[in-house]
Amino acid sequence: MGKNCLECGASIVGRIDKKFCSDLCRNSFNNAANSIKSTYVRNVNNLLRKNRKIIEELIPTSKKKISKDKLLEKGFNFYFFTNTHKMKNGKDCFFCYDYGYLPLENDLYMLLKKEDNE
Repeated sequence: MGKNCLECGASIVGRIDKKFCSDLCRNSFNNAANSIKSTYVRNVNNLLRKNRKIIEELIPTSKKKISKDKLLEKGFNFYFFTNTHKMKNGKDCFFCYDYGYLPLENDLYMLLKKEDNE
């Protein structure tokens, strides 16, 4: 009795422990099995990269103040960030990789770039 390919159901010829009839079927099977998990991760990474790109485009030097409305207008999403850093004044600064934003008063934010030595 022969085994059948897990992807297409075709008869398998070769080693006894072989599960797929070809590399194409093996890749298709594994891609389908991992697609749900990787789709979520890919979407979150896209949001993080978008946030980083927005800050990078808006910041001329190493720091800049900007309104929350301006960030939202560009499509910034405040729910996604990679890490936080507690500032000396006790406030949390939120980072998207190496670019960050610090909430100030009156819906203003300080945009900043993390220095290599931090």
